Amino acid sequence: MSIMQGLRAYHAILGLLVIAGFLTGDLGTIHAVLGYAIAIIIGGRLVAALSGLRQLGLSRFYPQFEGLTLGNAFTHPAISKTLLAGIAACLILATATGIAMDRGRTLGMASSVVISEAQARDDGRERRRDSEARGGEQENGIVGELHEGLSNLLMIIVGLHVAYLFLFKRPLARFMLFIAAPKPRQVEPGRAP
Repeated sequence: MSIMQGLRAYHAILGLLVIAGFLTGDLGTIHAVLGYAIAIIIGGRLVAALSGLRQLGLSRFYPQFEGLTLGNAFTHPAISKTLLAGIAACLILATATGIAMDRGRTLGMASSVVISEAQARDDGRERRRDSEARGGEQENGIVGELHEGLSNLLMIIVGLHVAYLFLFKRPLARFMLFIAAPKPRQVEPGRAP
């Protein structure tokens, strides 16, 4: 597999996990497991960046505005790199805040599946009391709000990224989304196109 094919597969897996994570925001454990999977994928990408290969380097995320003019504003690499940097920042921060809120509970579930009903009831009562003491404040407070805000901002930037690529970098968009390039029309001899 070539480097670009691997990068495309990474992009597809990460994209699907992020969309699934966003759509399962209210599904607790499923959402948390997807968040940890995203963290592993991000970690793998950071390790790959250390390989020294230009295609995998983190410089792809640093916008450089040199040569940006009004005439090339929409096709200059700085626009694409700025969107990528925004996606990376929102994704890393949303993942980090999600993990901070989970506090490893999801990872510990596999080893401590058996919990007595009495302990579960007591924990539930304690959480309700804590929530009432805070005036009904959300369980995760500011970190939860930050996580949700970053996730929403991430989806907006991803939408802009996709729209930008389809408008101005269509061949790259097709490649990254596994869409075959259109075949050139065959013109019969003696007929004008």
